[in-house]
Parts: sequence; C-alpha cells; structure tokens
Amino acid sequence: MPRPTRAELAAARDRTVPDVIGAGLAVLFCGINPSLYSGATGRHFARPGNRFWPALHLSGFTPRLLDPGEQGLLTDYGLGVTNLVARATARADELSDDELTRGGHRLRGLVAEYEPRVVAVVGITAYRVAFAAPKAVIGAQAELFESVRVWVLPNPSGLNAHYQLPDLAAEFRRLRESLG
Repeated sequence: MPRPTRAELAAARDRTVPDVIGAGLAVLFCGINPSLYSGATGRHFARPGNRFWPALHLSGFTPRLLDPGEQGLLTDYGLGVTNLVARATARADELSDDELTRGGHRLRGLVAEYEPRVVAVVGITAYRVAFAAPKAVIGAQAELFESVRVWVLPNPSGLNAHYQLPDLAAEFRRLRESLG
C-alpha cells in the first residue's frame, strides 16, 4: 500500500479505525488512539516505525510478522485490537483527560460484551489517566474489568524511546506466558 500523502494525513484527523474484535479472544489489545497514518489507511498501528506488529511476532503471539493490512487475521490467533479514544490525531497528547476517561468507560463496555481473557492497554500514561490509577506500572494490574484480567504494556510507538523492540517484545511475551 502506498504511503499516505500529507493531504491524506491531514484529512485523516478525527477519523476512526474499526475495532478488530470477536467473542472468545485470549487478548484484546487496546491502543491509545489511531495515528493520522492509521486514520488514513484504516489499519491499527499502521505508521512505519510502530513496533506493535513486530512485538506481537517476537513475543510469540503470531507465528510470523503480520502487516497492518492483515489485521483481520488477529482473531484467528485469539487476538483483537481497539483504542481508548476512537479519533485519529497526530499525537496522543492531543487527547484530553476527559476523552481518555470516557474511552476507559467504553473499553469496560467492550470487555463486558466480548469477555476476552485479558485486556491489554498499550500505554501506561493513558491507562493511568483513563482509569484513575496514577501509580499503575507495566504488567498485570490488581484491578479486574468484570472478571477479565487487565494488563498494561508499554506504548509501541516509535516515539517511545524508553522501550526498544527487544524490551517491548519481552513485555508482550510476559503477557503471552501469563496465559498458560
């Protein structure tokens, strides 16, 4: 797929990307919100440099590296993906705390409806705001959404310099191994 032009990226502001979700998932991954690149392409974690797809593969969630255009295959592996906030922005810091909190309520509703084994929020800062958990850390959380376990993973954006791909994949692997 060709890279979106500047005009296409600008036009993608506030677009949404449909959830990839179904009943009986092992893990429902929840991003913060779509990038403009994702909004322009209609694909989750689509921006080149985003490490979500490589981390999924390197951690053993998928048998091969998937392209964002293959996001529909996630459910075949017992995985799904959604976002706290549906609208595309250039940067996550464009979102208000209120939007993140409303997104947290929406996520709880999705979890109640689809009942994945685990919901994994990718982005510790967004998780802390959305769920009023200022001391939350990466990994399993004490809180459950209904009876569903909650896990927080580092943001896979290429802008997150705190986690290089091997470290990010190791955190994803910890989640996968917790599934048994």
